[in-house]
Amino acid sequence: MKSRIILGVVLVASVAYAKDVKPRQYGKLLQMESVACGVDENSGKSLAGELIGTDSAHKKTHELLCQEYVLQAERVIYRIRPRDEKHPVLLPVGEQAQFRMQKDKMILRVEDLDDKDREYTVVSMTPREDSSPDKASLK
Repeated sequence: MKSRIILGVVLVASVAYAKDVKPRQYGKLLQMESVACGVDENSGKSLAGELIGTDSAHKKTHELLCQEYVLQAERVIYRIRPRDEKHPVLLPVGEQAQFRMQKDKMILRVEDLDDKDREYTVVSMTPREDSSPDKASLK
């Protein structure tokens, strides 16, 4: 009987330890920009043109644009892009967001939007100048 109780306690403790989730940080979405993230090419070749031999060799290209957000946290300013490029969600600029880093991606949640976690790629990180220690104290 005691071994079952001990086994139960060990299982509960192991589940609690395995589910150690990093605490969320808070930040503000400052801006959104459309940035170039590739080129889409469409050749003017058709099946009939290939068979008949009227190769026009025209290529239609247009630049693909991706959403890039600036997220200002307590100490760092992040530039992030959505990992789901086919169905990106437009985030509200000026709103607070919660995020946590998980391996090579950022998990972001905007409570006022729909309270769902979304994955983003961190493009760059810049330390905030207003949160840096006083230069006079470094001397």
